[in-house]
Amino acid sequence: MANRTGAVQGAAVWRILLGTREPKKGIPRLGEGKETELTMKSHLILAGVVFALGTSAAVAQDNRIRVIAFGAHPDDCEVRAGGVAAKFAAKGHLVKFVSVTNGDAGHCVMGGGALAKRRWAEAQEAARRLGIAAYEVLDNHDGELMPTLEVRKQIIRLIRQWNADIVLSPRSNDYHPDHRYTGILVQDAAFMVVIPMVVPDLAPLRRNPVFLYFEDGFQKPQPFQPDIAVNIDEVWGKKLDSFEADESQFYEAQPNCWGGGAVVPKDPLERRKWLEKRWDRGPGPRVQSSLEKWYGPQRAKQIRHAEAFELCEYGRRPGDAELKKLFPFFE
Repeated sequence: MANRTGAVQGAAVWRILLGTREPKKGIPRLGEGKETELTMKSHLILAGVVFALGTSAAVAQDNRIRVIAFGAHPDDCEVRAGGVAAKFAAKGHLVKFVSVTNGDAGHCVMGGGALAKRRWAEAQEAARRLGIAAYEVLDNHDGELMPTLEVRKQIIRLIRQWNADIVLSPRSNDYHPDHRYTGILVQDAAFMVVIPMVVPDLAPLRRNPVFLYFEDGFQKPQPFQPDIAVNIDEVWGKKLDSFEADESQFYEAQPNCWGGGAVVPKDPLERRKWLEKRWDRGPGPRVQSSLEKWYGPQRAKQIRHAEAFELCEYGRRPGDAELKKLFPFFE
């Protein structure tokens, strides 16, 4: 992890300076006694220097955009952001997918540890096919996710460790409780990632990332608003490749367990055609309007596949100019 040592050192200084953990022997807490080995001013200067090293040096060194996407299950991120992830990766930026559960209930024939291991392996292959930097699967049970403080801390840690510029997640209104609670957990982490006294053993981010929601079709209490839409036509094949990596889902669970018993062809070529047809839905009216904004009406008419995202008000609120820098796909 880039600049991980600086982040740990920064966290250690914050713990000593702010009294959240016992300092090493011989280093008093601030405010104890009339004299200290370092003046308060020196402490604050040191804290500021290490804090900056721990939170911003990675971006300063390589100027790469760092994206972290959270899904409830191994395959959610591929569905909602696989195309954009492949585009970021192709430009040399760093993308990490996180599944907040291990997917151990996502099948109708197998389950438990065997399924969790299979889905972890599938996730790693999906990441390889998309070209992204990492795919982490947390060991929380599928179908049992709750927005607890413990899991919130997991999310905060992951965002800080990745030194994220962009954070993607579901909205908090969805048919699946795991999806809903993943959205809530990421929302609850949105401001906390910059607070030093929250998860104090890891340096806070100096600047709040931009948080955005995945596209969905739910209308209540309010429909998805595509603040930005990205053409993924040139990486559509890669996105389908990642679906095929998640074989337990796209060729087994989705069509057979809760998909009405759809017939999946056995021949690999025919199966791929079946998969593409099943997912070739095209942009809806709202996303099409957003594409027109970002690409212009003529170019937008030619786009067949897109991924769209809605800004979350709990993170940084960028204008269009900053969004263009964060999503460098609108030459």
